[in-house]
Amino acid sequence: MAIPRIYSPQVMVEGQSVQLDESAARHVGLVLRMKAGQPLALFNGAGGCFSATIKESSKRSVTVSLDTFHPDEKESPLQVHLAQSISKGDRMEYAIQKATELGITEITPIYTEHGDVRLKGDRAAKKQQHWQQVAISACEQCQRNRVPVVHPPMALQDWLSAIEADLKLVLHHRTERQLSGYDQPEQVALLIGPEGGLSAAEITQAEAEGFHPLALGPRVLRTETAPVAALSVLQYLWGDF
Repeated sequence: MAIPRIYSPQVMVEGQSVQLDESAARHVGLVLRMKAGQPLALFNGAGGCFSATIKESSKRSVTVSLDTFHPDEKESPLQVHLAQSISKGDRMEYAIQKATELGITEITPIYTEHGDVRLKGDRAAKKQQHWQQVAISACEQCQRNRVPVVHPPMALQDWLSAIEADLKLVLHHRTERQLSGYDQPEQVALLIGPEGGLSAAEITQAEAEGFHPLALGPRVLRTETAPVAALSVLQYLWGDF
């Protein structure tokens, strides 16, 4: 049986004992029903992970000893900031989960003209927290030790005017431009629209901010499929595939 990997955002020092935060303790003690003496792998997002052993475990409280630090890194040399138009249901969660598995560095949910989701106040904050947890869970599964940041939702134009990267790309199925002819970047900004696509005005705004239109083949991809395809190609060209 694979040793569970658990994220806990706290300072960790080899040889010390720590009490897991509420979310991690609930997962270990209540969901996994792990007991004293069983092994874990712990990481806090700062890089590397710890081999650990459970000392005490209940449904609400878990204490572990940090045995050995492993400075393992599985981060891509390519940093990618994804702006993903917010979609309904589990499509947004799928996009964030798969983008995390594919090495994304940052994710910003964005409001677009054809997007049909608008979040305000507490609802927006709760969604952001939920999406961040999706990224954390994906890191636990794919063995990343650094968690990508999921930023608060924002308007497309605000993101366009603020983002900086060596290469800026906007997926646009109405272009014939392919992903070739660019110098190798260290940072990429990737913009993906909603199910209905970005409007002509939004494409124009993106191009005015230095974004290059990009098509990934002749077929129109769904909004949750597009980041998987694009990130796979980017990692193949300039990352660690």
